[in-house]
Amino acid sequence: QVQLVESGGGLVQAGGSLRLSCAASGVIYSIDLMAWYRQAPGKQRELVARITSTGSTNYADSVKGRFTLSRDNAKNTMYMQMNGLKPEDTAVYYCNVPRAHTGRGIDFDSWGQGTQVTVTS
Repeated sequence: QVQLVESGGGLVQAGGSLRLSCAASGVIYSIDLMAWYRQAPGKQRELVARITSTGSTNYADSVKGRFTLSRDNAKNTMYMQMNGLKPEDTAVYYCNVPRAHTGRGIDFDSWGQGTQVTVTS
């Protein structure tokens, strides 16, 4: 099964930057789509951004122009550079892989444990 490990969260002042990483491990042959979701206290989990294996990206309107996704396919790792952080970006950020070709077939809907991002005003 695909294991996802996020890192890079932390505490930052408004206007600051953080870089999140999501590393996928296991016997992985290919991953097409990787995504970041976030969940703030009392709110539903929401899609932040996603990236395909060819580098195509989509961003939520709330983060466009501030967050940038990249990916290292050889390392099965995704990065999200977050600039111009705002207090409303405070949330637990989760990595998601909807579908992965692995040594045991296809793994669906893998999630990481989450990393906390806190932005103070």
